[in-house]
Amino acid sequence: MEYEIERMQPEDVREVAALEAKIFSIPWSEAGFLSSLQSKDTLYLAVRKSGQLIGYCGLLQSFDEADITNVAVEETYRGCGIASRMLERLMELGKARGILRYTLEVRVSNASAIHLYEKLGFHFVGIRKNFYDSPKEDAMIMWTENLI
Repeated sequence: MEYEIERMQPEDVREVAALEAKIFSIPWSEAGFLSSLQSKDTLYLAVRKSGQLIGYCGLLQSFDEADITNVAVEETYRGCGIASRMLERLMELGKARGILRYTLEVRVSNASAIHLYEKLGFHFVGIRKNFYDSPKEDAMIMWTENLI
């Protein structure tokens, strides 16, 4: 499958927020994405197939560590390796920025995402009780060293 992974641009925000609203129960707004894009401490990627947005991911850097804040792929394109490839690219770019370690939270029930993160070298370090709303659920905290 042919697709392009590029840095997210302000003109992508409307489509990104629309995809976010389709996937997440408490989505980020266009303003939230735009504000994040404008920070020097963030890095966001957008994935397009034939011009259509099909995924995105992002991180928030703090010194030599980063929190992966968003990972989303259009449902039709899940299972095609897009999330893995865009996260690998995000971590490659992060390494160039001096990032050595990454963390993220994932719903404890999201087995497919947990499996993906484990394949990328993330490991379980703890639980954040009642981290998510709608529905209320614990988050698994995962970390990895930059192996990319």
